[in-house]
Amino acid sequence: MKNINFNEAVERSIQLRNMYHRLEKQYHENEWTVEEDALAFLTDAGLVGRLTMSQQQRWPIDGNSITNLEHKIGECIWWLIVLAERMNIDSGEAFEKFLTETELKLGDK
Repeated sequence: MKNINFNEAVERSIQLRNMYHRLEKQYHENEWTVEEDALAFLTDAGLVGRLTMSQQQRWPIDGNSITNLEHKIGECIWWLIVLAERMNIDSGEAFEKFLTETELKLGDK
C-alpha cells in the first residue's frame, strides 16, 4: 500500500464522510451533527484501547486483534480529520502547530 500525503488524506476523508452523510439522510432523514461525529470518534477511540489490550495479550477477544486495531486506528485518524474540517479547523495546520510547539517545549528544536 502506498503512503498518501496529508492533503490527499483530508480530501479522501471529506469525500468518504459525504458518502456517509448520504446514507444518514437515506436512513434517518438528516446528517449526523458534529456532536454525533465526536461521540462516534470517542467510541472508536475506546475500541482502540480495548484492541491494544488484546494485542498486548491483556484482554481476550474473538478475531484478529491486529487487523481490527489497524482498522480502528485508521478510522480514528479519519474521524479527527472529519471533526476538524466540520469545525473549520485546518487539521494539517493544527497537527504541524502541535508538533512544533511540543518540540519547542521539550527542547528538540
